[in-house]
Amino acid sequence: MIQAVTFDFWDTIVADDSDEPKRAAQGLLSKPAARLRLFTEEISRHHPDIPAERIAEAFKYANQRFNHYWKNEYVTPSVAARLQEGYAFLEITYTPGFDTLVQEIEEMELRLPPDFAPGVHEALAALAAKYKLGIISDTIHTTGRGLRHLLESQGLLSHFSHFVFSDEVGASKPAPVVFEQAAQGLGVPLAQIVHVGDRESNDIAGPLAVGMQAILYTGVIDRGSATTQASAICRHFADLPGIIEQLP
Repeated sequence: MIQAVTFDFWDTIVADDSDEPKRAAQGLLSKPAARLRLFTEEISRHHPDIPAERIAEAFKYANQRFNHYWKNEYVTPSVAARLQEGYAFLEITYTPGFDTLVQEIEEMELRLPPDFAPGVHEALAALAAKYKLGIISDTIHTTGRGLRHLLESQGLLSHFSHFVFSDEVGASKPAPVVFEQAAQGLGVPLAQIVHVGDRESNDIAGPLAVGMQAILYTGVIDRGSATTQASAICRHFADLPGIIEQLP
């Protein structure tokens, strides 16, 4: 019997990049372009001899290194660690505004937040009355602290009793340790937890491999529901409580 439910964050609780139309409407650069500009401006301010094209190469390299660690080693280096790769590429030491640069990037999605998935508020309230709830999420630019802030701003933080954010635990999905830590934190055996998320490799194969059940959520984006190995598919959050009740 299911005793606890864990959730992915991006494209499950919150629609990733749903803030981009808001940025465009305000005449702001896209997030990738804004991050590159911040990086370029900080380095150019102290190293005017380095061409902008070279700085852009360094930024691209830093992102490639992050993706390598994330996809192959199941860790998500911090924004500071990612930018350090770019500085190393340019063979320069930290510039005076490095810490401010890191903060600007980490808080970008807090200043103009993305949208929460339709129906998620009502579904979480209903589920919290019956199950222990947790979050298992990879952090890419916004930290676990920042994701808590987004949840709190919507009155959702109190529904959750445990969080496993990759920047805080040193591992990311689908590494078994993140699911094991969630089970330990929730005080519920893995076999009595169902995980809800949008990615087959991270949110379906990962939980199933450690004995959990898994629900593929397609309400924001459908990533392969036709071929999923998930225990169930949820297309609308309003249906999620009923789907969980029917799991063995």
